[in-house]
Amino acid sequence: MDEMENNQEFLDEADILEAKKVKKIQRERHIRKGRMIQEQVRGVFRFFVSVGILILIIWIADLPGWYMDKSAFKVYNPANITIVGNKIVPTAKVFKTLNDLNVPNHPVYLFKTGDIRNRIKKLSPVDEVYIRRYAFPAKLTIIVREKVPTVVIAPDEKVNPVAFFTKDGTLVGREYLPLNPQFKTIKVLSYGNKGDDYHKWTKEKIHKIEKIVRYVETYAKEPVLYLDFRNPEDIYVMIKTVKIRLGKLDDTVFTRIERIPSILPQVKLMDSKIKYLDLSWEKVNYLKLDE
Repeated sequence: MDEMENNQEFLDEADILEAKKVKKIQRERHIRKGRMIQEQVRGVFRFFVSVGILILIIWIADLPGWYMDKSAFKVYNPANITIVGNKIVPTAKVFKTLNDLNVPNHPVYLFKTGDIRNRIKKLSPVDEVYIRRYAFPAKLTIIVREKVPTVVIAPDEKVNPVAFFTKDGTLVGREYLPLNPQFKTIKVLSYGNKGDDYHKWTKEKIHKIEKIVRYVETYAKEPVLYLDFRNPEDIYVMIKTVKIRLGKLDDTVFTRIERIPSILPQVKLMDSKIKYLDLSWEKVNYLKLDE
């Protein structure tokens, strides 16, 4: 009897364990099913969110704020195109180079600006061009970096300049004159003929003129008013106190300029009217008096 009771207890315990195992399996199956449903819901949600974002992107990309006014290159309006940095080339002249362009039928962020840049760079005073694109409203900002003027050319000291050179040796015509007074330039008198046509001057010659001016101003301690190149074999430099004859611009010209301090004080003390201080000789200085 006891043995039967023990067997019955053993069977009851086995049934209980089996029942627990079944419940555990059912519970795990239920959890997995719940997770699968959650993943399906998340997948559907992600799909609709992705579609919504795509629609939103397409809608935003097609907003009018991305598109420039069709007349942007025909009529200058700072609301469409802004030109900055130009102090030599007039804004109207910069804009004129773009008049035959058409506004593309796509958003401003897809604009190819290489043609705009190349057109403006053809203007002789322009060194570099940078273009920035903006939206809402769609517009362009054109930043112009110009070459630096250094030498202006005039046929006479009382005549306005007819052309100028930039530091890189570029010759620019009278269409960009007069220059803004903020530019510190060297006035050079030249007829553009007599064997020294300034149209043929090189960057090296411009740099030599700059060096001569630096030397004269350093040793005379006065600003140079102009240089006279009308006779290329006999060059003069005008400072406030006196005109200085340099003669030929040979290898000794800078050594001769260094003699200015030894004679300029005497010039300032003289009562006679002096025509020029002659430094054209290699070792001799003398003063030429007005007759």
